Amino acid sequence: MLLNQDIRIAVLGLGYVGLPLAYALASRYQVTGFDINAERVEQINAGHDSNGALNSEALAESRNIRYSSHVDDLANHDIFIITAPTPVDDQNQPDLGPVKSATRLVAQHLNKGGIVIFESTVYPGATEEECVPLLTAESGLEFNQDYFVGYSPERVNPGDSAHSILNTVKVTSGSTAETAETVDALYASIISAGTFRASSIKVAEAAKVIENTQRDINIALVNELAILFNKLQIDTREVLKAAGSKWNFLPFTPGLVGGHCIGVDPYYLTYKAQQVGYHPEVILAGRRINDNMGNYVAERLIRLMLSRRLHVLDARILVLGYAFKENCPDTRNTKVADIVRTLRDYHANVEVFDPWVEDCEAEQLIEQPQEGSYDAIVVAVAHQQFVQMGVEGIRKLGKDKAVLFDVKHLFPREEVDDCL
Repeated sequence: MLLNQDIRIAVLGLGYVGLPLAYALASRYQVTGFDINAERVEQINAGHDSNGALNSEALAESRNIRYSSHVDDLANHDIFIITAPTPVDDQNQPDLGPVKSATRLVAQHLNKGGIVIFESTVYPGATEEECVPLLTAESGLEFNQDYFVGYSPERVNPGDSAHSILNTVKVTSGSTAETAETVDALYASIISAGTFRASSIKVAEAAKVIENTQRDINIALVNELAILFNKLQIDTREVLKAAGSKWNFLPFTPGLVGGHCIGVDPYYLTYKAQQVGYHPEVILAGRRINDNMGNYVAERLIRLMLSRRLHVLDARILVLGYAFKENCPDTRNTKVADIVRTLRDYHANVEVFDPWVEDCEAEQLIEQPQEGSYDAIVVAVAHQQFVQMGVEGIRKLGKDKAVLFDVKHLFPREEVDDCL
């Protein structure tokens, strides 16, 4: 396929990945940004992105792009890029439902010579084993004859302005050598950091899924060390700082592992591993540790309150932050929810404040904390607003003997009552 300004590209899914991608592609090509959420599309057309990926000025620019929630607007495109989410279900099994739904929509509008590129994180083999059969069955076209497939995993880090789509190397792949070349050229035309062309779709899928699995395991290790060092009455951060003086020590810190990537992707890999008869012990052990950290924080807070003779029953506890990471409104798979749930299981009255989160179905957030009202305060997310408040400002929200637990270690150890 010859890439030029007349190429028409449809990007399906206008979330953290799809919206910035569609905007970037529109600098060179004709683009349709599509999302099944009509309210989300209306918001974007009105110049507002609740995710904060694009500002109003960027959305208002006159570019070669239109945003739509009407399926008919997917007709007559040359390239389709699917950026649907890939969550896990209640049993931590891969949920390919959103990707398959998007694939079916594309199949209804796929023409001969078309290319479908998947960016969603999946286990090795999923694109060709799960998505290609859907495209073939519902389009009536022959794979690698009438239509072709590419895979280029997203590497978006919500809330990180330093690492954007444009300055992050993009892994690319295709179902044929020619397709791989076209997919690579497409991304290379907009990404200043360049591309890395994988030898196959499976290699590209595997590369993506281990990026976050590696981080998950390393964070699990320091989380386990934090639990151990607490029992040994050693300051974890001091230990890590001392160990970090060696040139090859990896700088990971303890904390909550949520979000749509690190806390999810390892389950895609372990699912595939078990399908082929291998039980991945290290990966699953890391997941168990990280999945339990919210409960662990809550239990430590409760023990601290009891040691200070503070009643947990009916206590007012303030949790600062609900997003899965700092300086972004994304609450998907946030482990702060586990802290809140455990504290409420002890019949404490928990209030949650997060200045970044506009709306959250899972939690009723308060608009503003009340000074001098809380028996305990948990700084759960390192939002810039909480950093600016400082220890003194945060302690003013509590009662005279209120305890302060600093999950993210924002403040010096001696100025808080406990931390990871």
